[in-house]
Amino acid sequence: MKKQKLPSTHVSCQGACAARLPFILWTMVFVAIPLLYILCMSFMKKAATWGILAEFSLDSYQKLFDPVYVKVFGQSMWLAFLTTVFTLLIGYPFAYFTSKLPPKWRSLVLLLIIVPFWTNSLVRIYGWMILLRSQGVINSLLIMLGIIDSPLKLLYNFGAVLVGMVYALIPFMILSVYNSIAKLDPALVEASRDLGASRWRAFWTVTVPMTRAGIMAGCVLVFIPSVGLFFVSDLLGGAKTMLLGNLIKNELLTARNWPMGAALSIVMMTMTMIVIGIYKKVSGEKSLEGIV
Repeated sequence: MKKQKLPSTHVSCQGACAARLPFILWTMVFVAIPLLYILCMSFMKKAATWGILAEFSLDSYQKLFDPVYVKVFGQSMWLAFLTTVFTLLIGYPFAYFTSKLPPKWRSLVLLLIIVPFWTNSLVRIYGWMILLRSQGVINSLLIMLGIIDSPLKLLYNFGAVLVGMVYALIPFMILSVYNSIAKLDPALVEASRDLGASRWRAFWTVTVPMTRAGIMAGCVLVFIPSVGLFFVSDLLGGAKTMLLGNLIKNELLTARNWPMGAALSIVMMTMTMIVIGIYKKVSGEKSLEGIV
């Protein structure tokens, strides 16, 4: 008797399932279970001295409406909004003109954009502290040129935090927008010019709309991290600018209020999912273009 051969589709399905198994196990162990643990912890009570009490409670979520926490949420959203706007205003022209460079120079510019990722973020932020402090490079240069008589207070304020955020996150905007512009068919722009549109009008009516997915992806990739980069506000803001990330860190490590820190973390993850959902709904894209 001849052995019955399994259909090729059945074999391929088995192979696909076997290939996915390590990824599924990794996701379950290192993503799903920790998230479930944080979610459960957010509905418990803080112990009197250390740890948590395994008692159901909504105290942590009720405290989120306290004016102190509301202020932190508002300040975090405002900083994230400003960071997104400035990175877009700087990053879009940079990405546009980079795409117009000859291939050799274009590769060099893209390499220079990626190089900072090879350096620890804390080291780069410390570099800004050296530049902005009272006896730093910027103040010393301004005094030497006679523009100011005494050092300006450039460090430990909201503006310094904003500068640090823009510096840390602008590569995400540039790479997202560049990827979108690189995919744009130049024939579309040329057609609009042939039909009588000026260079400026062709840019606003063809280039910008056709690169909307990259713009929105860059905005998402900048907005979400800027809410939680607590080390930037700690170093450049001197802990005077409290963000959601700082608040979570303080609740977990300083106040030892783990349920409250877990509740804040759940809120941050929910905000992230909402922003990504809005992006997918408006842009029609299934992923963040140029990154994933």
